[in-house]
Amino acid sequence: MTDLIAARTQMAMSLGFHIVFAVLGIAMPALIAVAEWRWLRKGDRNGLSLAKRWSKGTAILFAVGAVSGTVLSFELGLLWPTFMERAGPSIGPLFALEGFAFFTEAIFLGIYLYGWSRIPPRVHFLSGLVVVVSGMASAVFVVTANAWMNAPSGFVLQEGRLSQINPVAPLWHPVAWHEAGHMLLGAFAATGFLVAAIHAFWLLREPDSAFHRLALSIALAIGGPAALLQPLSGDLIARSVAVHQPAKLASMEALFTTKAGAEFVLGGLPDAATQTVPYGLLVPSGLSLLLYGDANAQVIGLDHFPPEDWPPVAVVHVAFQIMVGCGLIMATIAAWSGWRWWRSGRLALDRPWLLTLIAAGPLGFVAIEAGWVVTEVGRQPWIIDHVLRTADAVTPMPGLWIPMVTFTLLYVVLAGVVVWAIWRHIAATSLSPT
Repeated sequence: MTDLIAARTQMAMSLGFHIVFAVLGIAMPALIAVAEWRWLRKGDRNGLSLAKRWSKGTAILFAVGAVSGTVLSFELGLLWPTFMERAGPSIGPLFALEGFAFFTEAIFLGIYLYGWSRIPPRVHFLSGLVVVVSGMASAVFVVTANAWMNAPSGFVLQEGRLSQINPVAPLWHPVAWHEAGHMLLGAFAATGFLVAAIHAFWLLREPDSAFHRLALSIALAIGGPAALLQPLSGDLIARSVAVHQPAKLASMEALFTTKAGAEFVLGGLPDAATQTVPYGLLVPSGLSLLLYGDANAQVIGLDHFPPEDWPPVAVVHVAFQIMVGCGLIMATIAAWSGWRWWRSGRLALDRPWLLTLIAAGPLGFVAIEAGWVVTEVGRQPWIIDHVLRTADAVTPMPGLWIPMVTFTLLYVVLAGVVVWAIWRHIAATSLSPT
């Protein structure tokens, strides 16, 4: 059990670290492409400056993301050999496609970074679009593999072994489409809000800067619509989870008893021992109505499953509440921003609005980290839902605490270096043309 905890902790730490860079790698190329398009279309030199400076920062993040992603690929084989043996034939093709998309992204990012004065402007812009598409494709393939772990399909289970495998089945599963769409929207919303917060900070110092006004408008044009669509995507996922992973849904909602007209719980700290939710606010029939559009619909609770198959209810429920709360705040700010822009069009001079954006900057990444906790911890005790238990998939190698501590220290140092390098780069953008 100690080695299982160590393996799960190391994997969680690695995933939590890598996902930050993966999210930025998905969305930043889109912001860069919009900035360069503005330069090509309108001759705006600020757009050119933005594209160049954003691309340099993205290169730093991409390099770190590539390293942390490589570590994850090794950890899958080293920490979870039984999982790779069982799941390899089903999700191996997805990882191969992800590798192809990643190398395409890396190649064209190199062309983009070093091709400013070496290839025609329109060809350079097209190379940036390839980076956008390949980065999104890479994310879709990885998330599809995770969706397969949540709702495995495309095989026949015989005596604990997978046979008659259909390697393309995971691509068409509705869970994969819901998770991939939710991840992409989350990436664009989180990155857009973070970049908007950074340039809002500089606008407080330089309110007349056309450079930072353009950067802010591009960031919100990408992040705002994504934040508005994210709750709708989340609703689709919740309905899908209710069908394919009812135990996870019950943990998310702290629903201990199967019932018709199930309440929706706001807040609270679930206690699995007493099967109560202290400090929670109950909305009568709210959960049934949200999931099925029927206030009297029955929702499966945790009592439908043996206690040994329950996820850690408190962790999953709190993480779910954090994710939803951050998402709703971002959606509200996006709607408010759109309304204020439509009414006045002078948001860059609105100090309270800029301060709000700065405060909301990290929320997208908080929501993404919390969302991955819901996804991964909510599947426990299964590594492949109702096919392979996590405890049966962990490596028998002893002493896993040693590499866990080593990697933790490595990530702390690497995170410090990245923060220092990015801060220096951000500080340099304040010396921008106006």
